[in-house]
Amino acid sequence: MDRIRIAFIGASHSHAQAKIQVVRESRAWELAGVYEEDPRIRAELEKSGVQLRARDEILADASIPVVAVESAVGDHALHGRLAVEAGKHVHLEKPPADNLSAFREIVTIAERKHLLVQMGYMWRYNPAVNRALEAARKGWLGDIYLVRGMMNTLIGAERRPDWALFRGGQMFEQGAHLIDIVVRLLGKPAKITSFLRTHGNFKDRLADNTVAIFDYPKAMAIIQSAVLQPNANAHRCLELYGSNGTAVVRPIEPPVLAIDLAKPAGPYEAKLQTFPAMPYRRYVGDFEELAEAIRTRQPLLITPQDDLLVQETLLKASEM
Repeated sequence: MDRIRIAFIGASHSHAQAKIQVVRESRAWELAGVYEEDPRIRAELEKSGVQLRARDEILADASIPVVAVESAVGDHALHGRLAVEAGKHVHLEKPPADNLSAFREIVTIAERKHLLVQMGYMWRYNPAVNRALEAARKGWLGDIYLVRGMMNTLIGAERRPDWALFRGGQMFEQGAHLIDIVVRLLGKPAKITSFLRTHGNFKDRLADNTVAIFDYPKAMAIIQSAVLQPNANAHRCLELYGSNGTAVVRPIEPPVLAIDLAKPAGPYEAKLQTFPAMPYRRYVGDFEELAEAIRTRQPLLITPQDDLLVQETLLKASEM
């Protein structure tokens, strides 16, 4: 089976290097080059044997049907639009834009040209997250009344200015991953109440300690995201609470799932059962599904309408 040629526009996003590595190791993909302006990142790419190419050269190359956008957040919408206008399928790093209309334009162009736009929310292929969502969607947890999630990290002063460019701060930057899960499970919230606070001891206005509460007719979701926690990865979590029990993913990476039911449901018993260390590597599932969808000309599992609703909800939670 011939490999699908893919090029990257931008490599400055924190997810870029790992995604480039996944593509280079995949039997489905052939890396056709990377466009990046930052001299430091360009030097790292060259040292690793990656071919550097001009942006317009990538867009004009008919042998490259797919572009991954991994530039700075403020450039996602521009680069995503240029890619679909050039007739490319796109893997688009999150958040896709700092407004709804720019992302809607990308989706509209892609639909008109019969192109795929895959969003880069990194836990869409996490096995523990997906098993928890399955338990909720199939009613095994009973009626869902509460979703909670925490997505913290720790960044130094040198990175804060870039994250402070947007009103939503950490909620917009990383809380997005959990908002994606909430919206795909519960849909459009009736009301969102956000607390975007600056609590770190720094001379800036980055919203570094954030909470958003999503109000639904019969449920609530609470998402917390901060950039102030050392050793944060081990404490990232997703919790689903229903009338028949709970599904808790903690940590999210490496994935550990705990299901605790009052009555047996689906494949689960009426007790606390834990499924640790599920095999998982970020981004592998994303690019596997994208390659399969391109080869079979089938839609992605998550629809453009899903992605638009996630974007709309993320912007509201970020007060943007």
